[in-house]
Amino acid sequence: MCKKTFFRKLCVLSKIILAKELAIMSGSRQNHRENVAGRANVEDTPELLAYYDELAELEAGALWTVANKIEPWQPKSSSVPVLWRYGDLREHVLRSVELVTPEKAGRRVIYLNNPGRRDVSAAVGWLYSGLQVMHPGEVASAHAHSASALRFIMEGSGAYTVVDGHKMTLGANDFVLTPNGTWHEHGVSEDGSPCIWQDGLDIPLVNALEANFYTVHPDLRQVVGHPVDDMTGAWGNPGLRPAGHDWGHAYSPLLKYEWDQTYEALTRFAKVTDGSAFDGVLMNYVNPVTGGPVMQTIGASMQMLRPGEKTSAHRHTGSFIYQVAKGSGYSVIDGKRFDWRERDIFCVPSWAWHEHANASDREDACLFSFSDLPVMHSLGLYREEAFVDNGGSQPLAD
Repeated sequence: MCKKTFFRKLCVLSKIILAKELAIMSGSRQNHRENVAGRANVEDTPELLAYYDELAELEAGALWTVANKIEPWQPKSSSVPVLWRYGDLREHVLRSVELVTPEKAGRRVIYLNNPGRRDVSAAVGWLYSGLQVMHPGEVASAHAHSASALRFIMEGSGAYTVVDGHKMTLGANDFVLTPNGTWHEHGVSEDGSPCIWQDGLDIPLVNALEANFYTVHPDLRQVVGHPVDDMTGAWGNPGLRPAGHDWGHAYSPLLKYEWDQTYEALTRFAKVTDGSAFDGVLMNYVNPVTGGPVMQTIGASMQMLRPGEKTSAHRHTGSFIYQVAKGSGYSVIDGKRFDWRERDIFCVPSWAWHEHANASDREDACLFSFSDLPVMHSLGLYREEAFVDNGGSQPLAD
């Protein structure tokens, strides 16, 4: 082989190797280009790729390679719609009683994972949820943390929660707060029955802000320093505020919202309103002092779908977790239908189209939900949009 032929082949081989290296480099460093005026659209070149490597060594980078990704045209949630069927989970939740104790586990909970958010143990967006179970006579020790938390009772009798010395007895569909920074513990009385409730927290959000603290009560248990259910007696009376009772916290003093009163309020409201085109008969749980959300980072609502009622689709910023408190029906989320019944839990990611329907033409259906809407409103990030095509109903995806 002559030298000329050898060097020609060497040159070709070098070009092939260089092309492969560039392909590998481009694959590891995505350039999110868009051929749209006003958007980043810089072509990769060997010189630029080398430049990017130099920046990477300095823990820096060129904004135009990621600008279109980090500033999308509209929200792109990594969460996906999920339906967790209570009938599928219940057996596993109860089995955990045989496997671990509250003392060992801290909290005996089966948490809900969103396939798109597994890295942060979130049910949707920056919200966490799980199903906690306790048997009669068991107590989960007192602790406090920066995350705000709530409980929605699903089944059983004799459950109670103690928050900063205030003890609350709990029944099915009762909604209770354990706000951030408060000492709280849970238990089931000796004469009660196995209890399961849904936990909801903003743990992923607080961790993302790198602001989470956790403390175990030095005595593991609190002293109950007030009459049982005193906060409900003082603050749970519609249109009335207890004289001489000041409240200096940002969260609601009404730590427990009882199901009977909530359902009665929905029923009365349903008689005098056409309801929301998107949510049926919707009522928000509120702080009786401010009229605002129950906690600074988590809001909660209960809505009623009257017999045969079907809502129109809309979308908004903010992530939602729903639990079916009563009845059966279905929701369509981003074109996918999810059929639900009592105690099922499902999520709606931020900016996902969604609509709901009651499957019964005789009985109403009720959906409890909690969300990060207080954060959206506080930061000025809330936006809402109606689905205007097809009479307001989404076409179902294949």
